[in-house]
Amino acid sequence: MLRFAIYPNFQKEHALSCAVEVCRILHALGGEVYVDCAYRREFSGLECLQFGEFTDLMERVDIVIAIGGDGTMLRCAKEMIGSSAVLLGINTGHLGFMAGLETNELEKLEKLFCGEYFLSERMLIEGELCGEGCKGRFTALNDIAVSGLYGKVFDFSVFSDDMLIGRYRADGVICSTPTGSTAYALSAGGPLMEPELSCIEITLICPHSLFNRPFLLSADRRLTIRHTAEETRHICLSADGEEPIPFPADACLQIRRSRHTVKLISPGKTSFYDAVSRKLMQSIKGF
Repeated sequence: MLRFAIYPNFQKEHALSCAVEVCRILHALGGEVYVDCAYRREFSGLECLQFGEFTDLMERVDIVIAIGGDGTMLRCAKEMIGSSAVLLGINTGHLGFMAGLETNELEKLEKLFCGEYFLSERMLIEGELCGEGCKGRFTALNDIAVSGLYGKVFDFSVFSDDMLIGRYRADGVICSTPTGSTAYALSAGGPLMEPELSCIEITLICPHSLFNRPFLLSADRRLTIRHTAEETRHICLSADGEEPIPFPADACLQIRRSRHTVKLISPGKTSFYDAVSRKLMQSIKGF
């Protein structure tokens, strides 16, 4: 019997109705369905559910279903770190690039019970802010970005295993996984990468130069970023778009591959290239 945990984002339109329908479908197919205790009120009309703390549920379930947008999947993936469960996203947001299903494809949930799905294992990166009075650790599935607030240009250096890659003047820098190559890094001019690759992409944000291009580095490298901005209160870093963290000038940011991975599941045979064509090329193709 398959066991599922539902991870909904009710700030997204139609997320509640989608979550209720998903629970009903999974129960009808013979699955055990679990939901975090925080959502008892929203699911009060369903008797087929079992409730518990989400972190505890990670030890019991086989598949976690995140219902929302890409941000919902990013938050869910971090809460799943260390679990053997796999992650399926159902998109009720705008783009939903990482999602395996849209809300009009719920009939494909049946494929989970007969093994007709594709698994994609994705690397994570870890960041550590080192300096007097500013210790911090964080994990990202997409990217870790350093940027100046209010469009502030600043000077910074990037090192790979203590070897200088370059000194730059820009609005910031994005250190991205292959999964994140379709997110912020893409908007900053970075390349698309197959998400199962193991590497770290460095993409400058609005560099004050004619010749800077993105770098692709081995995932085994340790990256270090230092800056010399005078207005240090305007420089911050963010992992997967979460709340910015101040980045003092006397600190350094170290980024490396995490020992953890996350496995995304997609029912059917939908590929990365299908998603690129359907979700990133629409404005060009006119559909």
